Formats: sequence, C-alpha cells, structure tokens
Amino acid sequence: MNEEEFAELSAGHALAALSPDDERAYEAALSLHPEWASHADHDAEVTAFLAEGVSEVAPPLDLRSKLLSQIVRDAARDGAEPADVDAPIDRETMTGILTPSTEMIQTVQRRNWTRGLFALVASIALLVGIGWGVGAITNMAATPAAVTALDQIESASDAQSATTDLGEDGEATVHWSQSVGKVVLVSDGLPTLPEDSTFELWYVRDGAPIAAGTFDAEDGTSTALLSGTMEPGDTIAVTVEQQGGSPTGAPTTDPIVAIETT
Repeated sequence: MNEEEFAELSAGHALAALSPDDERAYEAALSLHPEWASHADHDAEVTAFLAEGVSEVAPPLDLRSKLLSQIVRDAARDGAEPADVDAPIDRETMTGILTPSTEMIQTVQRRNWTRGLFALVASIALLVGIGWGVGAITNMAATPAAVTALDQIESASDAQSATTDLGEDGEATVHWSQSVGKVVLVSDGLPTLPEDSTFELWYVRDGAPIAAGTFDAEDGTSTALLSGTMEPGDTIAVTVEQQGGSPTGAPTTDPIVAIETT
C-alpha cells in the first residue's frame, strides 16, 4: 500500500465508513508507517469540525412507520414473505426480518465507502446551506494539517518551543504542547534536495531514533507536523533520506537538525 492509498482509507476511517477488511488494512498500514499518521489526524480534525457545525434534529413523527415499511420492502426483495406494516410485529418476526443474509452483508460493506463520502459531501452542503460560506470551507480544506496544528499549539496555555540555528540566517524551531498532543517543526534555510530524496523527522529517545514522518521544503522553508507522540526530553532530529523515507526504519545519514526539548 502506498501513501496515497492510505490517505483514501484514512478518510473512510474518519467517517467510520470502512469495511472490516479495509479497517484492518488501515490499521496495519498505520502500524507499519507511523509517519502517515498526519493524514489520520487531519481527517479526524475535519470530521470533528464538520460535526460541531451540525445541530441535533428531532426525528420525524412518522419515522417508525417509514422504517418498518422499508424493512418490509427490503425483506420482500430478498425473498421474505410480505407483511402488513400496520400490524404489530412480534420479536420472532422482527428477528427474522432483521437477520441479514451473507449477500446483504457483503453488499452493505461494499457500499459503506461510497455512503461515507456521500455523508461528507452532504455535511459540507448543509454547512453551505445554513450560511457558513463556501470561502470558509475552501480555506479549511486548503489549510495544511501542520499549520492547523501549529495554531492549536500556539493557542495552548502550555505551548513550548526550542530553536536551533541552521547557518546563514536559517533556523529551525520545534513547537509542542502536551495538552494538544502535537509537535510541529518550522524550518527556514534547509538545503535543496534532489528529486529522489526527502527530509525525515525523528524523535531521538534514550539514544534510539523513532520515525516521525517525512516532509519536503519549498525554497528551504517548511512547516511539518510530526506523527507519533513526543515524550519530555526527546530530541527532534531531521535527516535526508530517499523518497518515501528510510527503508530500514532507522536514519541512514547524520542529522542536519537536532533540537533538544525539556
């Protein structure tokens, strides 16, 4: 699985719209590539933000009759005997109607992803309908997760930072907050890399490096969100690795940035 495929699964996971097989694939990929956690964090933030903007709505009074009618129609389509929707339904009958066939389960699983995407689109449409504004939605979608995380950190009461010089007026600053639970590295003056290389972030803990994601820099400048969890005393380091990150899970070059935290 590549990072683009993982990003698609991450969106479905945030919407609780993955099939069991896709959910297992998502968890396995995240365990194997912790540096991809920034996708999951960003999707979770967007989903939570959308949910906050939607008020609870009382169900329609005729919901029960509509639901029972739909159950009977679905059951009839799948070979069950038709029933009178206005007649009382005992527990045994209801259990028979609601017990899905293997084919029905597989169909639902195949549709989960599409329904999840439709739900996200519907949420956005609802926000536009209540006057939230297309511009605000566009800005939210365009804002990188690292920038959003940096804003959250700087607004926290326990925000901390540490800086190191990169030479020739360049510097790198790591920002973190225990309450927010995120770490962001802001760099200016990073070297230009060939196309087959990238920067990789590390937590150096008790002398052992822990991968924390990869990033690129435009004109030597970057704001990068670290994956995983920082512990007090970790050193935040950056190395130059092959595109996609170190194949061994450990640095293959000496750090070009190393910032101690307390």
